[in-house]
Amino acid sequence: MAASEENSALFPIFILTIMALPLVPYTIHRLFRAASKKTKSIHCPCAVCLRSGKYRKSIFKRISNFSTYSNLTVVLLWIVMVGLVYYIKHVNNEVQVFEPFSILGLEPGASDSEIRKAFRKLSILYHPDKNPDPEAHKYFVEYISKAHQALTDPISRENFEKYGHPDGRQGLQMGIALPQFLLNIDGASGGVLLLGIVGVCILLPLIMAVIYLSRSSKYSGNYVMHHTVKTYYYFMKPSLAPSKVMDVFIKAAEYMEIPVPRSDREPLQKLFLLVRSELNLDLKNIKQEQAKFWKQHPPLVKAELLIHAQLTRESGELSPALLRDLRRMLELAPRLLEELMKMAIIPHTSQGHGWLRPAIGVVELSQSIVQAVPLSARKASGGSTEGVAPFLQLPHFSEAIVKKIARKKVRSFEDLRDMTPRERADLLTQVAGFSPAESEDVETVLEMMPTITMEITCETEGEEGIQEGDIATMQAWVTLKRRNGLTVALPHAPYFPFQKEENYWLLLADPVSNEVWVSQKISFTDEATAVTAASKAIQESKEGSGTNLKEISVAVKAAVEKVKAGSRLVMGKFRAPAEGNYNLTCYCLCDSWIGCDFKMSMKVRVLKRSRAGMRGGAGVVVEEGPVVEDGVEEEEEEEEEEYDDYESEYSEDEEEVKDVKKSTDVVANGQDSGSGSDDSGGEED
Repeated sequence: MAASEENSALFPIFILTIMALPLVPYTIHRLFRAASKKTKSIHCPCAVCLRSGKYRKSIFKRISNFSTYSNLTVVLLWIVMVGLVYYIKHVNNEVQVFEPFSILGLEPGASDSEIRKAFRKLSILYHPDKNPDPEAHKYFVEYISKAHQALTDPISRENFEKYGHPDGRQGLQMGIALPQFLLNIDGASGGVLLLGIVGVCILLPLIMAVIYLSRSSKYSGNYVMHHTVKTYYYFMKPSLAPSKVMDVFIKAAEYMEIPVPRSDREPLQKLFLLVRSELNLDLKNIKQEQAKFWKQHPPLVKAELLIHAQLTRESGELSPALLRDLRRMLELAPRLLEELMKMAIIPHTSQGHGWLRPAIGVVELSQSIVQAVPLSARKASGGSTEGVAPFLQLPHFSEAIVKKIARKKVRSFEDLRDMTPRERADLLTQVAGFSPAESEDVETVLEMMPTITMEITCETEGEEGIQEGDIATMQAWVTLKRRNGLTVALPHAPYFPFQKEENYWLLLADPVSNEVWVSQKISFTDEATAVTAASKAIQESKEGSGTNLKEISVAVKAAVEKVKAGSRLVMGKFRAPAEGNYNLTCYCLCDSWIGCDFKMSMKVRVLKRSRAGMRGGAGVVVEEGPVVEDGVEEEEEEEEEEYDDYESEYSEDEEEVKDVKKSTDVVANGQDSGSGSDDSGGEED
């Protein structure tokens, strides 16, 4: 009976332990993530961002951010744990060990006379003849009488003093920490115990396995549906304009699952009238085009209209239901765009190369969504290949303001950034009509904008020059600088309702063949991971070339200092193509800012494979800075012509490719029109 009571008393402790094992480390992990995220969230302090409410620290905002299902579940479990601790400490008294001296109020080793005297004193208080209380009777019989008997009987006292128990040596007892009613294996209690064992040992693991398998079969590692990945891969083409990239982007299965009730019909029709100019409709046959547009799958129509509402900043005209759906779409947009980018740069050719044109289109679409700038604003105009789009991401700017400052020969975004703060303030206040506070907001955002520089080398490790078929290594140091001195910061994006970290993509590509040789995502947020990766890469590189330990230590230390100063090391490998000279371009594209991308030309000479293994000199010439030479300049001009018409789809079949090749006189040696690449965006060799 005592063992049963002891097991029952241990049951709350058992439950508390089971709950604490996963809950305590999970809570510590969540708190650490929240603290690190708070330290990294350096947002834009301009008035437009502050008015957006995205970074507002009001009590209602904090409660809404905290009251997620996972957070509420954690809080509920902690409340249960605190209740168990209180129950164990104050209510559930632990079974006391039988101590006869303590029961009689004596010290160990007391004499027989002291034992009899203590027994008589307690008998006056608890004997049934003296105290009619049933509890007193119970205590006298179960404790006082047994203690007196254990100490007055010579054998019992000897056993107690020798073994700690009046009955002598006790065997090892084992029990189960379950409530007492479950330990009575009879009738309903036995069924409850059996059901509990089956539920905990069989059903619970089975349910968890089913949930995990169903989720893993539906989602990829990036929490993107497998159906979305297949759709993106199927519709990805070697040459897509940003407007056509968006047609692929909105086909995500996550967006197709958003319901389209009848109540959305009228608000969507009103939204259609507001964004109709951005839908690439043929105005000559507008009625037929509208009918064709509305015949599409309803979720597809809804997704396209809502994305254009974000790009044209018409979200304020949406109904509450549509606004909730738009927020859901924008919340999923970063991971879907990243998956779409992967579909563009994964190997599509026999050489293992991706496609450059759709990769650039995905980044430009991401920039437009984050900054809420329509794709039509990227049409080349004046002296800017990016059009007015970079200006529109600045606070208080509009197309009318851009036209005003263009009269003062500020036609490109670079012209505005290259001005001194005093000249810029005079321009904005005197020409654009900004107030001093509005001019200060513009200056604040310009100080937040990143500037990228790169140092890049390509070589075959341990060899001089690059021969065809070699596994060449690209090593690039990408450095980020801001005028305000920060490295980690959130972009100015007042129309994007969620905090968005800056991400960068480094692409080593051949613009002529539209092929991406090396691609890698870069993040300036996690400095510790970047330090570890750079140290390991430099150490392995130096060890492979036979460098001594002292020089390796110096090189690793220098790399760590560069990372802490705002640089990131990017390593990539590619198989050298056939013999020849290649004019490559290295791009560093930002997914959050417009006009902050960086590119530089790099000439790579691939030597013919020689049997004797003799190699020539260096096979790589890097042109410093963003200035590009030779065919790359012509490629920029060709890009201007192609981007100037955002409403046209790039040709993708063989006949159109041949026509474009003839019209632009592109000579692409060794290119196979059936290899899946498109030369419509190429330049002359």
